[in-house]
Amino acid sequence: MRVACIVNPHARDGKLGKNLMKVQSELDTLGIASEFHLTEGRGHAIEIASNLRDSTHELVVAVGGDGTVHEVANGLRGSQKTMGIIPMGNGDDFARAVGIPLNDLSGAVMTLRNGSDFSVGAIRVEGQRAPEHPDIPPPIHYDVTGTPSKAENLIRWAFLECDGGVTSSINRMKDEGHFSWISGQKKYTFLAIKAILGWRSQMAWIKVNDHEGKKVDLTGLFAMMQAETFGGGYKVAPGMHPFGDSASIILGFGLSKGQMLRVMGPLEKGKHIGKWNKITMEPCTSFEIKALDRDGEPTDDHGHNPPLFISLDGEISMTTPVKFEFRKNQLMVRGGPNPPNL
Repeated sequence: MRVACIVNPHARDGKLGKNLMKVQSELDTLGIASEFHLTEGRGHAIEIASNLRDSTHELVVAVGGDGTVHEVANGLRGSQKTMGIIPMGNGDDFARAVGIPLNDLSGAVMTLRNGSDFSVGAIRVEGQRAPEHPDIPPPIHYDVTGTPSKAENLIRWAFLECDGGVTSSINRMKDEGHFSWISGQKKYTFLAIKAILGWRSQMAWIKVNDHEGKKVDLTGLFAMMQAETFGGGYKVAPGMHPFGDSASIILGFGLSKGQMLRVMGPLEKGKHIGKWNKITMEPCTSFEIKALDRDGEPTDDHGHNPPLFISLDGEISMTTPVKFEFRKNQLMVRGGPNPPNL
């Protein structure tokens, strides 16, 4: 067996780079021939994976967290190549969704050899590029993701989730290095509290599937989900899995800061749907979100100010206006024998 491993040495806040020899050792123990490609920055894994689409490797393996999986999947989507995963990040929610054992390097490597292959869907996301940040390079377009409808737009494919509002602020702070000394779900809990306390309300226009568009107060959350969890295990979309005919949309708008803080416990356990008659979940194949102009009408001419960041699989790359479209059977993934909820 021969695999190509795309490694983010900065995953798990830099700890993966120090443990790379353990990954190599586990692969060698099972007789898996491997070559390693280390990423050098944001988006590099998309480039590497796209260059491996027609290679002779049995698997192209994402070694890192959900951000690395996101980029490798974007590079391979639509090809005949199967993606493997060795979860080594803070959240690892997509690996969880396809049944790969977490915090078990031997078990994850064994899955590469003996796992099951699944066809998963993806969410095509097109929107304005996120603005530049002093410490975060601006996102760039890659031909492998498709051609945007406007030259200035960006396209990415989400395989785990897309979210905005308070939840995307959490991921922005993670990118900026807040609470870098904390790992796993606890990191996201601390980030969530900080994001909620600092949140400023904004208005937006949204449209779900073929429903009539409506204006909403973004104090709360929205998430279009391909899996049950994100944020290191929070059950945002109870019962969801990435093998079906649609994604799910979770909407919870007009929440007070107190309600947002109190919903964190139920959210962790998947008990938040229906809370205060404000949080809903339904199947979703398309979703749009736009800023409002001076007359209070939805606009394609500009986004929110300050920017409403959109997080795709935990990575900030876009801001409004944004359009999301679910498409099934976009990528083959090697997972465990019994993924949850399947």
